[in-house]
This record gives sequence, structure tokens and C-alpha cells, in this order.
Amino acid sequence: MTIRTLAWGILLAATTSVWSPPAHADAVEPKVAATSIKVEHVRIESAKPYAEVRAALEKLVPRFDDRIRVLLQYGEIGRVKVELEKVQGSAGLVIFSVAPHGDWVQILGQKQNAAQFVTGNVLIATQMTSRNAAAGLYAPLRIMLYETAAGTAVLKYDRPSDLFGQYGNREVTEIAGSLDRKIFDVLVTAAH
Repeated sequence: MTIRTLAWGILLAATTSVWSPPAHADAVEPKVAATSIKVEHVRIESAKPYAEVRAALEKLVPRFDDRIRVLLQYGEIGRVKVELEKVQGSAGLVIFSVAPHGDWVQILGQKQNAAQFVTGNVLIATQMTSRNAAAGLYAPLRIMLYETAAGTAVLKYDRPSDLFGQYGNREVTEIAGSLDRKIFDVLVTAAH
């Protein structure tokens, strides 16, 4: 049994634990910790077809403009903030990428409409990560959209304030609360 396999087994067996492999004279071993958190998982079922809900979501939440990164590289911070506000529009969110999970089931000889949207708000994310860098694990957020057997759409996501609340930082959790509202509102609107 390898140390990695042993470590994984110990992590799975404990709700909250810290494990350090045996020390070697020539190396400092990493400490591994695992903590369970409670997360509210939100499911929004639409009576509308998948394609219609996807089109509505993509209309409500624009794509991120990578040219904004060039402004950042040149230190044009004022312009970066203006462009971020502009691109996020009224939803206050952008789509950074779309992972077409449904396309991949073709490997199994199947077809499915399903996509994961990596979505967020750069200005909100930086407020959280500046207070706790680990918050970057959940910024940006994931939204899953898929088609049911009946041909309707389902949207799923994990509530941001629960994901970010695990860090025990009141400011980070409050900031994430604004994402709770933004994500919920835009998804219900797309599903309606």
C-alpha cells in the first residue's frame, strides 16, 4: 500500500482529521486535513425545453471578455474595473467557460444535453479572495444545466454562502450572500 493510498483511506474514514505521514530525516512531509461542510444544493426545474433555458441563460449572463486581462497586465486597474462592471451587465455575473458534459457521453454511444457553466463576478470574487485566498476554490462557481427524460431543463448549483461560509470569515460569507441572490435570480429568470 502506498502512502498516498493510505492517506486517502484515512481521509475518507474521518470527518475532520489531520494526518501526517511518518517523518523522514531528509524531507518535511506535508500535512493533510479534511473537513466536512454542509452545503445547500439548489435544484430549479423548468417546464421549458433545455435549448430554450440554455439560450435564456446565455442571454442573461454574458461571456467574459478575455481582453480585460490585457488591461490588467498593463496595470490599467481603473479601466479593468469599468470593463468588468460593463461586461457583467444587469445580472452582475459572467460566464467564464462552458463544459459540454453532454457531448462526452458520445463515448458511450449516447446523446445528452448537459452543460456546466463556470460563472461568477470577478469584483466579488476578489473581495473574498483578498480576505481568504482559499475562497478561490469556489470562485468562479459552477452551474449545471441538463435535460430531463421529458425534455425539460433542470438547473443545479451549490449555494455560494455555504461554500464560502466554511472559512469562518464573516466578511467572506456576507459577500458570498450577494452571489446567493444573483445566481438564484438569474437561474429562476432563465427557467421561467
